[in-house]
Amino acid sequence: MSERHRRRRGGGPAFSCRRVSGILLRHLYVLRRSWPRLLDLAYWPTIQMILWGFVTVFFVQHSAWVAQAAGVLISAVLLWDILFRANLGVSLSFMEEMWARNLAQLFASPLRPYELVVALALMSLIRTIIGVTPAMLLAMPMFGISVFALGLPLAAFFANLLIFGWSIGLIVSALVLRLGLGAEGLAWVAIFALGPLSGIYYPIATLPVWLRPIAWGLPPAWVFEGMRAVLFEGTVRIQDLAMAGVLNVAYMAVAAGFFLWTCRVARDRGLLLQQGE
Repeated sequence: MSERHRRRRGGGPAFSCRRVSGILLRHLYVLRRSWPRLLDLAYWPTIQMILWGFVTVFFVQHSAWVAQAAGVLISAVLLWDILFRANLGVSLSFMEEMWARNLAQLFASPLRPYELVVALALMSLIRTIIGVTPAMLLAMPMFGISVFALGLPLAAFFANLLIFGWSIGLIVSALVLRLGLGAEGLAWVAIFALGPLSGIYYPIATLPVWLRPIAWGLPPAWVFEGMRAVLFEGTVRIQDLAMAGVLNVAYMAVAAGFFLWTCRVARDRGLLLQQGE
């Protein structure tokens, strides 16, 4: 059979550089037009390097601290996961509506945007509890470490991290609604970008001087400093919890306002029906 006949019947060469380049160009065009995707590519190695670089610096300078604090790292990981799950609980629940192309139906219903915010927050609470409870319980028999040893302050730490996670999740949801599903990677980018500034595994004093004011402007920094005070000193720093609470009120107000404003703009511009990349 001639080459011409094979092409008419849907055949053609067994391998075509032209077909390969066509697919490659398609994805390159998508990547070029989506700054969140470009950010995602360079972001992970950079954040990992910064975070573990600060951890290494702190361990080298405070080796005695590491020996005395067997449970601080596991407690920090568990508290950090509360923040991580709270953020994803809001942003992923919202994006699931976008993936199902259900936003237009939701906003055509009597549902108010602020009611959607409340529903997303409650769903985030449920997801967070389901997600972190098994890890907290397994840490006791496996490592002999209980995050519940933090006592009553644990509830305050949980609430502050949960609310800040909601704030980040609402901002990410608003950006995805405005920019399209090509920005969905921001759900992970945004929260992990705050990791090095939150003092999860090391005190804020480990950071360079010029970064410390930025870190103190984040509620998680006060929460993790308070956690270390409970574990090392056996004291509850009420001022740390108060600062985290005040900052959370401000962040939540800004995030909710930004989300509600974006919903109104999306409705006015018809973006609810244009949910592609």
